[in-house]
Amino acid sequence: MTENFAEARQSMVLSQLRPNNVTSDRVADAMNTVPREEFVPKSLRGVAYMDEDLKVCEDRYLIEPRVFGRMLQSAKVTSSDVVLDVAVGTGYSSAVLGELAQAVVAIENDAALVEKATETLTGLEVGNVAVVEGELTAGNAKQGPFNVIHINGAIDEVPAALIEQLADGGRLICVIGSNPGVATLYRKMGEDVHARALFNAAVPEIASLKKEATFSF
Repeated sequence: MTENFAEARQSMVLSQLRPNNVTSDRVADAMNTVPREEFVPKSLRGVAYMDEDLKVCEDRYLIEPRVFGRMLQSAKVTSSDVVLDVAVGTGYSSAVLGELAQAVVAIENDAALVEKATETLTGLEVGNVAVVEGELTAGNAKQGPFNVIHINGAIDEVPAALIEQLADGGRLICVIGSNPGVATLYRKMGEDVHARALFNAAVPEIASLKKEATFSF
């Protein structure tokens, strides 16, 4: 029996996003467009649209849809934005961001994941996302500054290099802490950075960012 993934995507929007304060049609449409099942191991395709974090490899997860959707909505990604997506794993978040932004730079520190994400995105004809290998805490200054930075998982503090790569007026969205953490929006205005706690969010930690983060309030 073939799974009806299109129906599952629509159900995700109607039963997970909309009842959990995701009111943005752009975010809902983007998540209803990208085939989440293509970014998980074959053994997990049948549960790709459940409202839970899905482990796709060591230290990488797809954040549960309702939390991911609220984070994207809070970042207010526009069609002219250039986005840095950090710890992208298999590339799902980058594909969704690609539906919202002008261009996405997706960074991973594992060459095999870079290859896998690139292969999947290419197969889906996602033309505005570039997956690059690099240290997560370092970001990608060469292709910055960025209007939006998205971090795929919970961290204790934001790496200073990522804050430095925000454009004036840029937003960084992430989850600070765990059990549960707090989805937090950082906004850079001139030389100042302001943080705003948004909502509780229990998402898996990113171990490789947890050890080296250096920016906090």
